[in-house]
Amino acid sequence: MPVHLILGGARSGKSGYAEELALTSPDPLHYVATATAGDGEMSERIDRHRRHRSERFTTHECPLALATELNRLDQPGATVLVDCLTLWLTNALLAPDDTTWPREREALLDSLDSLQANCLLISNEVGHGVVPMDALSRRFVDEAGLLHQAIARQADRVTLVVAGLPQALK
Repeated sequence: MPVHLILGGARSGKSGYAEELALTSPDPLHYVATATAGDGEMSERIDRHRRHRSERFTTHECPLALATELNRLDQPGATVLVDCLTLWLTNALLAPDDTTWPREREALLDSLDSLQANCLLISNEVGHGVVPMDALSRRFVDEAGLLHQAIARQADRVTLVVAGLPQALK
């Protein structure tokens, strides 16, 4: 079960890099999109991603129950690309039930060890900026960093994409 964590800043090229990797496989390709269109600008971003995505991908919308979706799509030889973990984290942190994030995080980490599919996990590296002013933003940065560390420990590969250039970390 190769798990590959792909990190990078906004517009760093991480999604394009992950898609290129996935497209090298002749096997089934699944694109798990975690974004929700909360406003017009986000709707346009989602539409742009859809338009540029290869038709080889079967797209699955999954704003929250990520581990469940990964387990549903899991099969030997398949490639599952998740774009992106930080949007999924945001959805979980904003859920009305305070237990959503810890439950979803634990379920994802538990599922990674048993996956048979190739799994490409894309996420924004948000820990390079200033400390945010409000509590929710600080929690988001903290939780993203802790999630990345936990996944990186489990992952077979970790890549940081900067200015479109992938840098192997693990």
